[in-house]
Amino acid sequence: MGEKFKLGYAPTRRFVFSKEDAHKFKNLILDKISQFDIEIIDLEGINEEGLLFDNDEDAKKIIKRFKEADVDAVFFPHCNFGTEDTVARIAKALQKPVLLWGPRDEAPLADGSRLRDTQCGLFATGKVLRRFNVPYTYIVNSTLEDPVFTRGFKNFIAASNVVKKIRNLRILQVSTRPAGFWTMICNEGELLEKFGVEIYPVTLQDIKDLTEEAEAENSIELKNTIELIVSKLDCSEVDESSIKRVAALKVALSKLIKDHGCSAMAIQCWTALQKSIGVMPCLANALLTDEGIPAVCETDIHGAITAVMTQAAAMNTTAPFFADVTVRDDKNDNGELLFHCGNFPISLVAEDSTPKFRHHFLFDEHAPGTHESEIKGGDVSIVRFDGDHGEYSLFLGKATGIKGAFTRGTYLWIEVNDWPLWEEKLVTGPYVHHCVGIHHDVIPALYEACKYIPGLNPDPVDPTKAEIEAFLRGKK
Repeated sequence: MGEKFKLGYAPTRRFVFSKEDAHKFKNLILDKISQFDIEIIDLEGINEEGLLFDNDEDAKKIIKRFKEADVDAVFFPHCNFGTEDTVARIAKALQKPVLLWGPRDEAPLADGSRLRDTQCGLFATGKVLRRFNVPYTYIVNSTLEDPVFTRGFKNFIAASNVVKKIRNLRILQVSTRPAGFWTMICNEGELLEKFGVEIYPVTLQDIKDLTEEAEAENSIELKNTIELIVSKLDCSEVDESSIKRVAALKVALSKLIKDHGCSAMAIQCWTALQKSIGVMPCLANALLTDEGIPAVCETDIHGAITAVMTQAAAMNTTAPFFADVTVRDDKNDNGELLFHCGNFPISLVAEDSTPKFRHHFLFDEHAPGTHESEIKGGDVSIVRFDGDHGEYSLFLGKATGIKGAFTRGTYLWIEVNDWPLWEEKLVTGPYVHHCVGIHHDVIPALYEACKYIPGLNPDPVDPTKAEIEAFLRGKK
């Protein structure tokens, strides 16, 4: 899903301490991070060493190389001590997430001398970056083999991927919010001013016209979408014309998303849409989300932002699901039902559940177009971006998907550590009844990403802020 993450690799040394050790660790670190599925832009050819040190001309060349490569983040490993002022100038010029780390020093030599003072160098660089007003991430001084390095590095890449997606986010808004859903009110101008998030609005007439065109053209894309639906779902309760209409809607929405450079969609899913084209969009939303384009219901712009952030934090390894937070389990005080009419991705369906293409069960018209199934359980992260009065926060919590009572639509019962605490936080705000779930631990990455998104405050419920920070320092 999309192009590889690009990391600027700028190992740094200082003229004091061992030049040879700096070169050795430059290569050892590169070997280690090359194991991850990212593209690395290094300093080879900038100078004879491929290292950053106190040279203004080299600094200009490094800035130019990283800007031309359009790196998504920069890693400044301190290989013997480091050059704090040059690191800070480059970081300030690039305005990308910054990672600091240095290999843990060995004991002094027999004569009392030391080859490296990486920890001391990191202290210096951290202070200068603060002077330059550059936010940065720090991995505790450790060996390359220490799990804390791998944990911190992977978390930084995921956090930086969130920042990348937010800084380039345009959401397709299909019609207005439903009139009765005041919870879906958002400030479009503020989202653009604070976070650079763009909204591209289209009307239901645009959707109707494009859906009818797609249906009439009967393209390969339409035929493939129909084949996918028929192969993945029990379609016994709907007719062929409904299957074709939902497939055509998905093709039409895909075209609009691609034509306007959008990364997500928020759609007014009821009730005007089904009256206009005769189907619900739930299954089309599920198909789009499975293709890496989060599609959320009820024109929930904040929900679309949440889904994009959550998917990015998981490095696109699994699809998110957009849910209503609905009812408590009548037998489990910490159990809760996550549900929506039929938009959860088909890739998430539980092994013992048969996904069904059905008519909607809540409306008098009973329009077809929903996907009904239970999705798989296990560990999930629950996330919500929201705000009011000019202040925005990111709700973060971990849960476990459990077995529960059958219900209609797409659903998952979850269990959390302390539901009354969750409920209090959700009700007292600034949150609503919508959230995004994902089968991946994205909480540390999203927590770290907030450092690089001015105006967005992390709001974790479980784990707590202290527990997240202890985890990133290497504690279990």
